[in-house]
Amino acid sequence: MSATPNPMTDTLRAHTSVRAFTDEPVSQEDLEAIYESARAASSTCFLQVTTVIRITDKELKAKLAELAGNQKHIIAAPEFWVFCADYHRDQVLVPKADLGWTEQLIVGCVDAAIQAQNAFAALEALGLGGVYAGGIRNHIEEVDRLLKLPQNTFPVVGLAFGHPAHKNELKPRLPASITLCENAYQEPDPAELKAYDEQMRNYYQHRSSNAKDTAWSDELERILLRERRPFVLDFLQKKGFAEK
Repeated sequence: MSATPNPMTDTLRAHTSVRAFTDEPVSQEDLEAIYESARAASSTCFLQVTTVIRITDKELKAKLAELAGNQKHIIAAPEFWVFCADYHRDQVLVPKADLGWTEQLIVGCVDAAIQAQNAFAALEALGLGGVYAGGIRNHIEEVDRLLKLPQNTFPVVGLAFGHPAHKNELKPRLPASITLCENAYQEPDPAELKAYDEQMRNYYQHRSSNAKDTAWSDELERILLRERRPFVLDFLQKKGFAEK
């Protein structure tokens, strides 16, 4: 699929994760533009159940980086924001709100992700770079405590960003012929999957940093054949989510 050149879509299509940052701070003007772009994001039923916590305390940021798996780029990034699903604010206005539904959990995650991606698109349009930090869920209960999140609120994902010191090469995506279906789900073509697997092997072998001889399927095995944060459901239920 091809598209007519457009500054916005060109920026989106040129996305790469950035984990190396200069010491230059992000200007107040840019910070406001990024947050206002996030705040303008779509909201399910206009519930507005996302809260962003900007981490400016260096000790707190270092602790969050440690809990996220010793992610040094979180410390190096001038900015680190945590996007939270937040029904507490709605409950303040509507004390009798019927919370605890699994659908509300999904909505909270979806809306937080939409805001985060709006912020990401905005910062890249401003010439900045960043990377998500799902690792904050490695020790989600401790992160929750450090951020002093009330009941019916939990951290979904972090976003570290700033002025890029280095940008990675574009990572090939699965082709649209596999990921874009019409009217109903279509089983992926094994030959196309195999071709993409080899394309990713070539990418991993020749990229400028962290080169390795592995295919995409090897990476899937590494991630999908192990236990994934089994404590999360218990945590969410204690926080008032996914009870029914």
